[in-house]
Amino acid sequence: MGMRATWRHWARSFKRAESGVAAVEFALILPIMLMLYVGMVEGSALISMDRKVQTVSGAVGDLVARSNGAISIGTLDNYVKIASGIMTPYPTSDLVQIVTQVHVDTAGKATVDWSQRYVGQVRQSTGAHTKGAVYPLPAQVVAIAKGEYVIVTESGLAYTPLYGIIFDSAVNLYRENFFMPRFREPILLN
Repeated sequence: MGMRATWRHWARSFKRAESGVAAVEFALILPIMLMLYVGMVEGSALISMDRKVQTVSGAVGDLVARSNGAISIGTLDNYVKIASGIMTPYPTSDLVQIVTQVHVDTAGKATVDWSQRYVGQVRQSTGAHTKGAVYPLPAQVVAIAKGEYVIVTESGLAYTPLYGIIFDSAVNLYRENFFMPRFREPILLN
């Protein structure tokens, strides 16, 4: 058998060989499928946590805005503590929440009336917005709130990837919500 015949024989036998094809195909596609699976798990966890951060910010702001004229610091502390139920199964130990009342004068200047900051649902003595400081409200909110007050709630949390395969650094989630007090008057913080 010559060299040409050997190549023909090899080409024909390669064409007919099917015994290991499925194993080779599986070995080629497995890493891609695993990356897709891990990516979907990471992505869905990130989206879920982001929605929970949004819900926390919205729920606290809505509760504060419903106050009739005054809110005690104890009641505000309790409102902030609802985050543990909303954030389940995610941890709240690093959750940062800031509740601020902003006054918008008739000229459209927004200044902080009062502000409280919480980390892990514990009130902090620092880090809140300074009373009297200018607060950067969006132009649409300023247009609606001229001459009135706005309750601003902020929530932030760093999402740490579960596996660190698709992305390996923390993603900072941040949400800010704006509410007009329901009774159209300032809410005093006692």
